[in-house]
Amino acid sequence: MTGWMIGRTPMLRRALPRAVVDGDTHSMGCFPLLPYGNRIGSRRFEWLGSSYTLASNFGDHPHTIHGVGWQRAWTVAEVSPQSVTLDLEHHPDASWPFAFDARVVYCLSGAGLTVSIQMTNRHDIPTPASIGLHPYFPRTRDASLRFNAAGAWQNGGDSLPLRHDRPPSDWLHAEPRPIAQSRLDNCFTGWDGTADILSGAASLRVEASAVFRELQVFTPNWADFFCVEPVSHVPDAVNRPDLPADQAMDVLMPHETLSGTIRLLPGCPNPSP
Repeated sequence: MTGWMIGRTPMLRRALPRAVVDGDTHSMGCFPLLPYGNRIGSRRFEWLGSSYTLASNFGDHPHTIHGVGWQRAWTVAEVSPQSVTLDLEHHPDASWPFAFDARVVYCLSGAGLTVSIQMTNRHDIPTPASIGLHPYFPRTRDASLRFNAAGAWQNGGDSLPLRHDRPPSDWLHAEPRPIAQSRLDNCFTGWDGTADILSGAASLRVEASAVFRELQVFTPNWADFFCVEPVSHVPDAVNRPDLPADQAMDVLMPHETLSGTIRLLPGCPNPSP
């Protein structure tokens, strides 16, 4: 999506015209994350006894990032004044060795924006799979974030998860915490599926279905945006076979589908019960 506005208020970051012309996905308002989210360490992983090295997809970054869906041309399957349905057919390549189909539906209503994501394994063996959404929210001066999570991953110097524990006190968001006080690029676990962005006219609630078990939060101090990303696994999960099931990637049998829905609901949210 190039952006989303209500009146003159940007609810998502609005892509500049040059970025749209150039197809600069990293400058858009949001994009789907599949077949994996965040990073795969050193672009390598093993699956069912075979080793794979993925093509670099983010400049000189040592890890691959965000999957393949964000950098591919999707086919418009259906369109109406309120919604658009996009399809992607992926064949094995250097970016991801397993075949899959994906569908994303963006639907606007009086309540807000609903994003439905699904991914179907088209390979002839069980494959790792993940879905998620990477929205960019405008960073206003007074923006704050509220959500509940039981745990969090602290990263090592390589930007990959190193240690899992309860969130440190300055990472707690049960009460609204100003974005300006955060320096996060971390995955929160045991997320309850709701997050509130308190930002004046741009305030909204994020509601995600149960498949999105984790929340990746990115609050760079150098940017005019921040990211609150519902995802279905922790970063580099494909290289971490000892992860508990609620943090690991899903495994899809041939023709099996993984799906979920995320809603962005404008308004001044009340605290979650």
